[in-house]
Amino acid sequence: MNCSLKIKLLIGFFILSLAKPFANDSIMMGNLLNRIHQLQSSESSVFPKGMFPSYRLYALNKDRQKADINGFYTGLIAFTLEDIKPQLSASQQKQVDKIIDNTLPIYEKFQNRKGRNTYNFWPTDTPQIFPNAGWMNVLDKSQALPDDLDDTIIMLLALQASQSTAKEIHALMQLFANNGQKKIRNTFKDYKNIGAYSTWFGKKMPVDFDVCVLTNILYFVQKYNLVWTAADSASLQLIEKVLTEKKHITDAPYVSPHYSKLPNILYHVSRLMSVKNIPSLEKFKPQLIEETKEALAKSTVFMDDVMLSTSLLRWGIHVTDHKTYTAGSMEELVEDESFSFFIANMASMLPDPLKQWMGGAGVGKFYYFCPAYNNLLLLENLAWRKKMNIEQMSKEQMK
Repeated sequence: MNCSLKIKLLIGFFILSLAKPFANDSIMMGNLLNRIHQLQSSESSVFPKGMFPSYRLYALNKDRQKADINGFYTGLIAFTLEDIKPQLSASQQKQVDKIIDNTLPIYEKFQNRKGRNTYNFWPTDTPQIFPNAGWMNVLDKSQALPDDLDDTIIMLLALQASQSTAKEIHALMQLFANNGQKKIRNTFKDYKNIGAYSTWFGKKMPVDFDVCVLTNILYFVQKYNLVWTAADSASLQLIEKVLTEKKHITDAPYVSPHYSKLPNILYHVSRLMSVKNIPSLEKFKPQLIEETKEALAKSTVFMDDVMLSTSLLRWGIHVTDHKTYTAGSMEELVEDESFSFFIANMASMLPDPLKQWMGGAGVGKFYYFCPAYNNLLLLENLAWRKKMNIEQMSKEQMK
């Protein structure tokens, strides 16, 4: 008998009725970690061993989901697991180490073929665009995308790259910013002279701004305590300008073509702010908290709720409102195929007004789904809640 499971999401606290296996957070965290481990490819004709499977769906043909071989989600899962490991039990930490170790051989498949420590979204050992795309794969070599800053940052963090490698890549990144030699052609008029980083390493690629990519770059800079450059400061300036003008609310797909949604942007900004204090960004904290609470109140998507809740936890906020979701199982609720954390948006590289027209129509837009990453987002939320609870208990004991 498959009775539906009513799940009441108390932001920062999960009450699961009719679900004894998830009676408390610790057990739930263990179950989520086991599910992530289970979803990691052990041996497959499609996904290489150690990779976390992900799938793409074309915006103009939502009936055909394709397996996609990319390093993005595997790297993202590995580096996030390492980040939340201190909040896990000793046995869970050992399991995390095993999961991460299994991913390590994967990244070479996406590394620059000339030996440079930059990485591609798709395999570089056998260049591909949209793996398993049928006739489109005849264009694999001629239309292969260059390495990009976002995947490079994510995979270097997953590999726990050395300080020397971080400095080396940071120096290389300075060549790929919006400058006098190559200017961006598809952003707001008063953003066009901001010398922020482009998304791409390719010299022939047009300059492309994405506010979430910029937060990931600055996360990397902060994590490795790198010396800030003009491009770093300009990237922060662009992020702050977006927040000041509330473009993340009114124009999310335009300022972040590869993540595209307000919950994603808030999640990325909160992650950057959780690493190390950036004074000029801290002044936005009250605004961001209120915007996140408002977005949470309006949201009807469970995984968006999870990201928004995590953002608030990073800013030190517990929200006590709750929502009720009905699903056949916890797995069904979390592994929602309609939830897409990342979007491959080919129109993002086009000059305006083509970027706006084609992007809005869904031409060249692919939604990505990774069931293991959905589970990780919920595990991360619980880890942040646990961290906050421990900190609050410590404060109370000191009184």
